[in-house]
Amino acid sequence: MGVVRRSADGRSEVVLESPRKAMTIQDLLRHTSGLTYGAAGQNPLKQAYVDAKVGSPDDTNEQLVAKLSKLALTYQPGSTWEYSVSTDVLGRIVEVVSGLPLDRFIAERIAGPLKLTDTGFHAPQAKAERGARPQREGPKNELPRVPPITTEVAFKSGGGGMVSTIADYARFCQFWLNGGELDGVRLVSRKTIELMTADHLPPGTAMGADMPRFEALLPGPAMGQGFGLGFAVRNDVGRSPLHGSPGDYFWGGAYGTYFWIDPKEKLFAILMMQSPLSRLPYRYLMRELVYQSIVD
Repeated sequence: MGVVRRSADGRSEVVLESPRKAMTIQDLLRHTSGLTYGAAGQNPLKQAYVDAKVGSPDDTNEQLVAKLSKLALTYQPGSTWEYSVSTDVLGRIVEVVSGLPLDRFIAERIAGPLKLTDTGFHAPQAKAERGARPQREGPKNELPRVPPITTEVAFKSGGGGMVSTIADYARFCQFWLNGGELDGVRLVSRKTIELMTADHLPPGTAMGADMPRFEALLPGPAMGQGFGLGFAVRNDVGRSPLHGSPGDYFWGGAYGTYFWIDPKEKLFAILMMQSPLSRLPYRYLMRELVYQSIVD
């Protein structure tokens, strides 16, 4: 894949240059791959994702990667943190390596052993009434476009689209807090968890042009945070305006879900909500409420 050349003022030029290094699995896990997400009208690169229908619900993971292979990279691999479809590409890698569709792999290798009985890419119709419904939000008082939990599509996204319950999510967070083990079932070693939750962004890693939209959750040095292998991680205290501990790790979903795990305090917290426009304020508020309640 070619890389779009950037002029001195940071603007993209319609000229491709060769990547200076190969994209690695580590780059995909820490979102330094050079990939991005599609967005209409922002710039030609992100518009190209929209035009190619990257992430179409009708595509398989194999078809997704085939589309991506024909597009340009936004940055040189390894140079810039840009939240992207990298995790979807990892979903396809899991399929190729394991020989299983991603949904089967998760069901057989993760959800099954950990007894996550209400976790998958959709819920059966019999459980439809258990799905949380979004409320109207925003200046136009509109319902957000959150699909019903029973919606089944061909695209089994590595980066999103699963449904679950607070109880299952809590078991999964406890698994991480325990260092890769739950109820006698160990899926990964303690040292693997330590590797995944360490900061993998090299000093000087730039943040993508529109990544400041993550505000206090931005995994950049200004907030004392970085990014590991699938999570944002906190490195320092006193830079982020939010409570936390060095070594805590976190991330959230586009519709509002949010979690973090704090090994120092031996706690995890989960926020389950269906409100894309309100997600950041409630994530901030929840952190403050949780840590202000610690009175030992």
